[in-house]
Amino acid sequence: MLKFIFFVLFLIPSIYFVNYWVVLSFLFLGSLLFLVFGHLNFFVSNLDYYFGEDMLSYGLILLSFWICCLMILASGGVYIFNNNLHLFIFMNILLLIFLILSFLSTNLFMFYFFFESSLIPTFFLILGWGYQPERMQAGIYLLFYTLFASLPLLASLFNLYYNINTLNIYLFFSFYGLNFGVYIYISLVLAFLIKMPMFIFHLWLPKAHVEAPVAGSMILAGVLLKLGGYGLLRIFSLIYFLGIYFNFFIVGVSLLGGVLVSFVCLRQVDLKSLIAYSSVAHMGIVLGGMMTMSYWGLNGSYALMIAHGLCSSGMFCLANISYERIGSRSLLLNKGLINLMPSMCLWWFLLCSSNMAAPPTLNLLGEISLFNGLISWSWISMFGLAFLSFFSAGYTLYLYSYSQHGKIFSCLYSLSSGYYREYLLLFLHWLPLNLYILNVNLLFSLF
Repeated sequence: MLKFIFFVLFLIPSIYFVNYWVVLSFLFLGSLLFLVFGHLNFFVSNLDYYFGEDMLSYGLILLSFWICCLMILASGGVYIFNNNLHLFIFMNILLLIFLILSFLSTNLFMFYFFFESSLIPTFFLILGWGYQPERMQAGIYLLFYTLFASLPLLASLFNLYYNINTLNIYLFFSFYGLNFGVYIYISLVLAFLIKMPMFIFHLWLPKAHVEAPVAGSMILAGVLLKLGGYGLLRIFSLIYFLGIYFNFFIVGVSLLGGVLVSFVCLRQVDLKSLIAYSSVAHMGIVLGGMMTMSYWGLNGSYALMIAHGLCSSGMFCLANISYERIGSRSLLLNKGLINLMPSMCLWWFLLCSSNMAAPPTLNLLGEISLFNGLISWSWISMFGLAFLSFFSAGYTLYLYSYSQHGKIFSCLYSLSSGYYREYLLLFLHWLPLNLYILNVNLLFSLF
């Protein structure tokens, strides 16, 4: 894995000497090499006390590589207007390095360090390339919500090390039967719940999405929300018995919160805000399935995390394409877009259908697995899942029909087509989302 880290590190000095497209091409080359050769590390002795890779981290590192490439591809405005281009690419590469190191960490303290470090480039992306003056408030929301649970997490890590003399995540199964205190459970889980985010702690996410540039929204929806789910999957072997007693509360709040957030989605008039709230609803069902700690729940939550990362990122790209043409994200102005951008209507349809888990997308596989896991855990959850699934389809259809159909806004006269760059960007979101389902055994051999 060290070769991939150095590959990305050595791109940093090159951004000041070569073209934007050359850096982007090298990043795509890195993601392709990792796709082909990254899985070879599973068959080599590649685990040590601090860094290592397994199937769980492989998929998320590949997702990080892919989304970071697409972030730079989506930010054509930064390149065209030369809006601090070198600094922008530097922040993207720095964020990619922190994400790779987070997913590679086998030591829980190292994971904590890189998990919190990924906040810094994200904060600068929102502050430096955001749209409205309210981006300062959104950045502070992001920082303080996330840092609120960081100190309890750090204290619980020190306490764990004092009690069991190791923080290696692959040795946690040795302490499977130990009954740690409730405060350890709360402090370990809370930081990851805020990062996902769980309903109640979700208010930072819509604010951050609305104020962030397209690259910030893509990395937030695509990878940073998955850090919370990844952290929970890693610590479950340590808090299994406590989870049996306390997880029912988190499952209930997640499913009920998902339904309430779906209602909130149905009354949004801002494109990015609607997509951001839909992320909270999807993460609610992911968290509910994960907290059942069953085979179906854990594998389904992992599948839906990967699928949501690609689908939600692509929808933010579409919202940004409309914003660049019309100058507003309001659904009151973004209507009848099939008349203005007929070629984009297909991509709206494909990504909206993926968002509502239509076949043959990876979202469908993840949601069916989560339904199995949650209903076998408790049949009462069937009611929450039914409402969540129905209203998820409802707000996605609302987004598609309201934005594409109807009479075009009277101030818009011209026909606007997309650029090759934009079609490539949307295709690279949609293709893995529909091809990954052909190799399901990769997802269902994790746990």
